[in-house]
Amino acid sequence: MEKPIILLLSGPNLSLLGQRQPDIYGTATLDDHVARARKKAESLGFDLEHFQSEHEGYLVEEIHRARSRVAGIVINAGALTHYGWSIHDALAAFDGPIVELHISNPEKREPWRRQSVLAPVVDGTVAGFGAIGYELSIQAISNLIAK
Repeated sequence: MEKPIILLLSGPNLSLLGQRQPDIYGTATLDDHVARARKKAESLGFDLEHFQSEHEGYLVEEIHRARSRVAGIVINAGALTHYGWSIHDALAAFDGPIVELHISNPEKREPWRRQSVLAPVVDGTVAGFGAIGYELSIQAISNLIAK
């Protein structure tokens, strides 16, 4: 029997984690974060798929492919969180639970980071917990799927 799938989406510049602004984002790489999320997902009985792109349209296409195929989505959209209306619309068409993830706390950063165009279409947000946020997001999506 196949395990349900959680899709983890990573937006622009997250490929630079571990190198980019380690004082804000830490020294863990995106691969480190994905491995941490995968381990947590597997411990909860899920498979984890990960997709990263620097391009908004590719993320939208991946969300479209997820419809009726995955149980839930965790998305760290990076800067697209603040202006990615096409991602907003794609997520709005997804029937399962969605968790928005941020390594840093946008509320403690520049004013433009405090607006999320994704917030109206996600079930909740995990922000400001650094690397552990990946595990917390997987736990949250698991809980939402179980409801």
